Amino acid sequence: MARSPFSPSFWRSPLRGPWLTSVLGVVLLGGITVLFVTGLVSYAAYNPDLSPVNDKTPDKGVLGFYLFSWPTDPHWLYRLNQGVHVTLGITLIPVLLAKLWSVVPRLFTLPPARSLAHALERLSLLLLVGGALFEFVTGVLNVQLDYIFPGSFYTLHFYGAWVFIAAFVAHTVLKAPTAWRNLRQLREEKNDLVPPSPAEPTVSRRGALWFVGGGSLLLFLTTVGQNFDGALRRTALLAPHGGDEPGSGPGGFQINKTAAYAGIRDADTSEEAWRLVVVGATGHTVRLTRADLLAMPQHSAALPIACVEGWSTSDQWWRGVRLRDLAALVGHDGDPPDVFVESLQHRGAFRKAALRSNQVADPRSLLALSVNGEDLTPDHGYPARIIVPAAPGVLNTKWVTRLTFGDL
Repeated sequence: MARSPFSPSFWRSPLRGPWLTSVLGVVLLGGITVLFVTGLVSYAAYNPDLSPVNDKTPDKGVLGFYLFSWPTDPHWLYRLNQGVHVTLGITLIPVLLAKLWSVVPRLFTLPPARSLAHALERLSLLLLVGGALFEFVTGVLNVQLDYIFPGSFYTLHFYGAWVFIAAFVAHTVLKAPTAWRNLRQLREEKNDLVPPSPAEPTVSRRGALWFVGGGSLLLFLTTVGQNFDGALRRTALLAPHGGDEPGSGPGGFQINKTAAYAGIRDADTSEEAWRLVVVGATGHTVRLTRADLLAMPQHSAALPIACVEGWSTSDQWWRGVRLRDLAALVGHDGDPPDVFVESLQHRGAFRKAALRSNQVADPRSLLALSVNGEDLTPDHGYPARIIVPAAPGVLNTKWVTRLTFGDL
């Protein structure tokens, strides 16, 4: 028996072959296409060309394109997009691992390159495997809030996605005709994936597919609940925001970043110390206490919180001052401009964020002072926070201290 993986006889599983690889490849073709599209949509949700604070990706060039300003309708748009992106990505993990297992002998094929075309195919395969593992691993770590990778997840995942999708497209173009032919054939053709001396089978190929599908179903059922409330959330055993609600009362719904983590002290948010500074394009400045804000016309909006990690809440009932009313205080009486939002937060990403003019103009976009009938809790952004329809959670800035209106 061969002891080296570079020997074809080392790989003896009778399950390997073009048919199994093609079935798994077709599933990944559809799934990864959806993942890439929803990833691009998530990128667009940050309005990346609005301000460098929203997108710090260096040297992105043409890769940083996006075609539209992020809308505020429907208000659950980002919740749906990230729920699909994250849940589908986790569900596809068993399929990806099975696909890599099915083609692993090709990674040890000698000689490494038999021709220029073969060398290009091997290079695309290396980028494909490396890119897939990188994207899925960093994605899972981000979902689990384990930021152990070097650098920003946002930047790493962005560039990793483009490297992976380029290799994925090249591989699909090269292999799609063969995969289609293998799926249509009743008898499997021989190729380098079929072992020359296969071991005795312990399960059929269809049985192996059922096993992979069962693993995907299990991951789906233990993840998807983080997009819902109540009993369904308690099924999200693999999600940090699964289980029961994190507290009781009107503010007892999920958060990522606590006031303690952000370095927010009670002294910073007291009635005596805290002021909201509102600045207009001409430099007109207004300083408001929380009592001043409460004396302004109050408006309500039912909006969810939805984060890039895939978790979300149902609609919460927010109440506060419309952003467009605050813009009017500093001279923007007509259509309001963009706004640059700054937080009291001392550490962590997105201490500052920018919102588009269409987001500011939406009557549901608030500087919220209360939620579900009671004052905001410190962890939910007391004394004031941003809430905007369909915006990613990190753009709904908490502990707001300054709003600067103007074209960004």
